[in-house]
Amino acid sequence: MTLPVFWTPEANQDLLDARTWYDNVRPELGERFALAVETAVEAIADHPLQFPITYQSRRRAGVRRFPYGMFFEVQNNRIVVIACFHGRRNPRRWQLR
Repeated sequence: MTLPVFWTPEANQDLLDARTWYDNVRPELGERFALAVETAVEAIADHPLQFPITYQSRRRAGVRRFPYGMFFEVQNNRIVVIACFHGRRNPRRWQLR
């Protein structure tokens, strides 16, 4: 059963910021990043419990070929993405959300 995925405004802004950064490096890189995030979101929606819990009830799914993680919670028949975060950033920023 595929669950619907909802993004918090902060997570959506994380995604837009990362996409913009990759677009500025090289336009096709931004598109590749977006496709990799889309693939990760599809995997989360299809099998959310396969991803490890990393903080309290929050799980992490990697974004293939990019140093980003998608942090999310499974809540009452839906997925809520809390952050799309670079692996080198301070995790306290997303943990406090």
